[in-house]
Amino acid sequence: MEFSNNSRISWYRSPVDKGHLSELMQRNDLKGWRQTLLHLGWFAATATIAVSTFSLINASNYVWSVPLLIAALFLHGTMGPFMGLIAVHELQHRTVFKSRKLNEFFERVYAFISWSDYIWYQQSHTLHHMATCHTDHDGEVIMPIRFSLKRARVWLNLLAWDPRVTWNRWQLTWRHARGDIRGDWYNHVLPATDHKLRRRHRNWARILLLGHSSLALLFVLTGNWFLIIVFTIGTQYCAWLGFLCGVTQHYGLNPNIPDFRQSTRTFTCSWLPAFYYWNMQYHLEHHMYPAVPCYNLPKLRAAIEDDLPIATHGLVTTWKEMLEIKERSLADPNYKFTPRFPASATKT
Repeated sequence: MEFSNNSRISWYRSPVDKGHLSELMQRNDLKGWRQTLLHLGWFAATATIAVSTFSLINASNYVWSVPLLIAALFLHGTMGPFMGLIAVHELQHRTVFKSRKLNEFFERVYAFISWSDYIWYQQSHTLHHMATCHTDHDGEVIMPIRFSLKRARVWLNLLAWDPRVTWNRWQLTWRHARGDIRGDWYNHVLPATDHKLRRRHRNWARILLLGHSSLALLFVLTGNWFLIIVFTIGTQYCAWLGFLCGVTQHYGLNPNIPDFRQSTRTFTCSWLPAFYYWNMQYHLEHHMYPAVPCYNLPKLRAAIEDDLPIATHGLVTTWKEMLEIKERSLADPNYKFTPRFPASATKT
């Protein structure tokens, strides 16, 4: 499939007072440090819990210590998906800290921990924002989005560890380290004619391979091989919560419409998934005004809520709506979901 960069889309954005919007766009280093350090700190804390639990196991207590280890790894792994392109995403928008260098530094920290291809994502996500869910221009989100929960492999990856997921990640990184770029969208955002960009992309893949391999060898040589489980592949298992949050963004909505309210979903939730998810449950607001930091998105929502679709609350309610959309779409290929708007919303 060929994609075009000539996307001049006149997007509708809910009106907001310019002075208030300017306030909402202000970066706050204290809030940035709080989100970033607590996020990284919790990942380190759950890793420490898992390592400590592993050290307790012996022949006399395995009946309770092994289940405790499984629970600790489940807790640690649940954090994993949010250490990747979720955290990298907000840092790439350069809205977490006032300093561009701090945003870039932590972007690389998260990308390294999670084996994330942040060079490709920088290029891809810019185009995704410019032409969200427009078929000819956005290859990051291909509509309609499809998923299946019928295969055992899916559940293995969501609730435990599928070795093929890890192998595929390593294999992809190895290919990129050799400059082997495959796929229409990858080649679109990393064109072969841009030698400098391709070189940066290749070098990052090599850093991932050499860096993680060196650390893994160090873990083994120092007798701390279990750190491979919590660090080297620590973001590649128990993906259930990342899946439940991430699929909501555009699933079942409408492509090729210059109104984010038709193609992007917001839901509300409690503080813990919001913290994990960097407030990206406010995904519609983020697309309308991407320069607003994640920690100010609830305030942005409050400012323009009367013009936005009514948000579902909680993942259970949100997924109930999404599965109903899926069921109706399978029954009627022409079915088109229409978000529910308050009476005060502008019609486009």
